[in-house]
Amino acid sequence: MSWNVCIVGAGKIGQMIATLLKASPNYTVSVADHDLKSLSEIAKMGISTKQIDASDARKLAENLKGFNAVISAAPFFLTPKIAEAAKTAGAHYFDLTEDVAATNAVRALAEDSQTAFMPQCGLAPGFVGIAGASLATEFDEIDSLHMRVGALPLYPTNALKYNLTWSTDGLINEYCNPCDAIVNGQLVKTVPLEDYEVLGHDGVEYECFNTSGGLGTLPETLEGRARSVSYRSIRYPGHCEILKLLLHDLGLERRRDLLKEIFESALPRTDQDVVLVYCTAKGMIDGALREKSLINKSFARDINGQTWSAIQVTTAAGVLGVVDLMRTGTLPSKGFVRQEQVKLVDFLNTEFGALYRAGDVTLQNKAA
Repeated sequence: MSWNVCIVGAGKIGQMIATLLKASPNYTVSVADHDLKSLSEIAKMGISTKQIDASDARKLAENLKGFNAVISAAPFFLTPKIAEAAKTAGAHYFDLTEDVAATNAVRALAEDSQTAFMPQCGLAPGFVGIAGASLATEFDEIDSLHMRVGALPLYPTNALKYNLTWSTDGLINEYCNPCDAIVNGQLVKTVPLEDYEVLGHDGVEYECFNTSGGLGTLPETLEGRARSVSYRSIRYPGHCEILKLLLHDLGLERRRDLLKEIFESALPRTDQDVVLVYCTAKGMIDGALREKSLINKSFARDINGQTWSAIQVTTAAGVLGVVDLMRTGTLPSKGFVRQEQVKLVDFLNTEFGALYRAGDVTLQNKAA
């Protein structure tokens, strides 16, 4: 069955999602946004466009009628309006948000819905939840599950060793908002930028620290089953120390508008990036204490004659893999759907999940 999909948001991720859908024989695609300049770039790709103000749920719903699915690639603060419009229009709803409040609004809309609502479908939250849940099922008893994800420049040059690769608002949320975790078997909130650790992979040293939003609903699912569950962002060494200077010593955690201005004026964007996913689980298998790791490393690549960044590819593949599973009837078709309801093997076998396979998914096993 072919699906007609509307993407709300014509930014870089929206463009990537539209490109992948246009190339698939199983979808027709339109992109909606209020910005005519962004829509003109989409139109050049031969994709249908709609100029719509996403903050007006009623008018948006009128324009979404007839679509099988709506994908929000808009800023997180528009999420509740877009989800409400999708429900009114009778379309399945998907988004990429890491914002907890926005996700709670989507969950409320899903309670009596006859269509599916599946937020947090990108990279982290998104693919990392699918990967983490898959690791957890390998164990008879799960003790700890730790997810580490980084979207990094291949060639860092500044003191932060970082370039902007995605939403600045989302990035600042990660650095400033409380983080969900399981500690000593209890669902808790932890402090961002804390629980610092050093990680090495392929001869490169990284640092990791708490950030918000990456786990999605996974801590709720594993509460009472796991002793420890956490999510941390991967950066090059030195990044966290400078963030603490900016946010705490200079007080920019209380001036997110100014912090956004500083980041966007001082940190250039790059398409030469790498996305590293590093999930590790420990627990009992057949009476023995074991540890397993799932690692995925993805780079920028050419698709249909255009270069796309690693964060664009992995985020778009994350949402489109679950859209494809919904289209084929593999996932529930109504109500709230969690990432951990997706089987990793099913996801990787979709035409979009295959983009993660190209990034090399490796599973490492060892006795703990």
